[in-house]
Amino acid sequence: MNSTYGVVAVLVVALGTMLIGAYGLRISRTTSDFYVASRTVSPWWNASAIGGEYLSAASFVGIAGLIFAHGPDMLWFPVGYTAGYLVLLTLVAAPLRRSGAYTLPDFAEARFSSPVVRRVASGLAIAIAWLYLLPQFKGAGLTLHTVTGAPDWLGGLIVAVVVTVNVVSGGMRSVTFVQAFQYWLKLTAIAVPVVFLLLAWRAHGGERLNGPEFPVFRQTTTVDFDTSTLIHVEAPANFSGHGLLDGVRVDGDQLWVNAGEHTVAAGSSFVFPAGETVPHLESLPHTTNADWALPMAEGGQFPLYAVYSLILATFLGTMGLPHVIVRFYTNPNGRAARRTTLIVLGLLGIFYLMPPIYGVLGRLYTPELLLTGDTDAVVLVLPSRMVGGVGGQLLGALVAGGAFAAFLSTSSGLMVSLAGVLSQDVLKMRGVRGFRISAALAAIVPLAMTVLVGGIPVADMVGLAFAVAASSLCPLLLLGIWSTRMTTTGAVAGMIAGGVPALAAGIVTISAKTADQWYHVFLSRPAAWTVPLGFVVMYVVSLMTPGRIPENVNRVMVRLHAPENLGLEMNEEPSMSDIRRRTGT
Repeated sequence: MNSTYGVVAVLVVALGTMLIGAYGLRISRTTSDFYVASRTVSPWWNASAIGGEYLSAASFVGIAGLIFAHGPDMLWFPVGYTAGYLVLLTLVAAPLRRSGAYTLPDFAEARFSSPVVRRVASGLAIAIAWLYLLPQFKGAGLTLHTVTGAPDWLGGLIVAVVVTVNVVSGGMRSVTFVQAFQYWLKLTAIAVPVVFLLLAWRAHGGERLNGPEFPVFRQTTTVDFDTSTLIHVEAPANFSGHGLLDGVRVDGDQLWVNAGEHTVAAGSSFVFPAGETVPHLESLPHTTNADWALPMAEGGQFPLYAVYSLILATFLGTMGLPHVIVRFYTNPNGRAARRTTLIVLGLLGIFYLMPPIYGVLGRLYTPELLLTGDTDAVVLVLPSRMVGGVGGQLLGALVAGGAFAAFLSTSSGLMVSLAGVLSQDVLKMRGVRGFRISAALAAIVPLAMTVLVGGIPVADMVGLAFAVAASSLCPLLLLGIWSTRMTTTGAVAGMIAGGVPALAAGIVTISAKTADQWYHVFLSRPAAWTVPLGFVVMYVVSLMTPGRIPENVNRVMVRLHAPENLGLEMNEEPSMSDIRRRTGT
């Protein structure tokens, strides 16, 4: 890709984001504007904003990268991301909007009349948002590095600065404008190149991935290694280059390497001839094209467990994501919240048709990414590789701009939700000033933590955030909305029992090298055991502590489930004292 085109695309997206955010500043004046856009966002506008916010680094670059490396099992990611909104529509959207709260911790306190429940929910909401911000910053670093060769940390820093300026300037009002615009930009950026990629694929003979061979280099390819890399050579290989291989200096010599594992030192550069079998990063599955195309054929421990755990995390985790939940407080009423969710399902379904195409074509035309482990870059590299010339470079720049829009829009939503929780529950600073200070602080921790994430795919990191949300805040919402038996003790116990183990598993996965251990799948995909744990503990402890049922539970339940035309819903801008007074808390 021509770096000039890519840099221009990234700059245009960043500047456009700031200009649109500045427009929101002109009409953002009240606390309600900053937190929930004064609850005046229409369903279509809100659905576009949700699409812009929800389609994160995992959706734009991560899904294609996972399908490229692991095969059709990874299709559960887009299916789960979309189906999660169906569960949200059916069980949560309208009651949550009727609660009248600003943030998820506000809902927790209003439902359970307990500051302890609120504090636990706040801590988990902050942890989930920070865990979700990590892949956004990592994806931004990957994109800028792929386009320009800049250090990985620079892309994350740019995203953090741009998003913080937008959020501090206009809050939810600015973010809504930005995210709605960015959904359509992302859809254009990922869909337009697909047309040209499919035409190029047909021009190349429409090759299929159904043969017994391993991926091969289609042309003479130079592969640079930025870090020390352990690779697996499937068959004796012949290549040349410069650097260190298994501790031996190579300086332009022709190499004959036996099958097996080999270590390539950082800074090495090797040239592979056309037709040579592509070595794989050791941590990636070593499968033939035919095996890659089959479900659960990549090997590894407990593949069926991994699939079901992924389904649980994505189906149930959506409703526990703070930046998703806060969007439903911006609708004027519960009916609008349901309509918004229906539109979102359509917008997500259209977008998720595209990433699998990149993943499949990448297997044919960019197989060297299996050697370096930069599989998330397949969306960025593929257009210039397949189309070629200025047209391919322009398509690559369009994709790079769309990827940056994905990082900016999702980070904006996360920053708004984080700022709301931090200002109210950590800093104890109400109003616009507290919101702005909290927004500035919200980016620091995940930006510093990006040094720990290593080579973990961005979609896997997002999956961990979904697992924590599904194990903690999802039980709180579902049981809190639909059962009058829930007690304050049960709510706290369930959130801790499900959320803390899931969060600990995620931290271990990110910071420690466990990929070669038999228990790795239970840490990287914890939802299958942490979600049932959260639900069971919350319900059983509630049955054991009937004396801790909130006194006003029936009044709150009527408010959550009664039709809007009864007038129980807040139609005016509320304050926290209004919320507590009207719910009896």
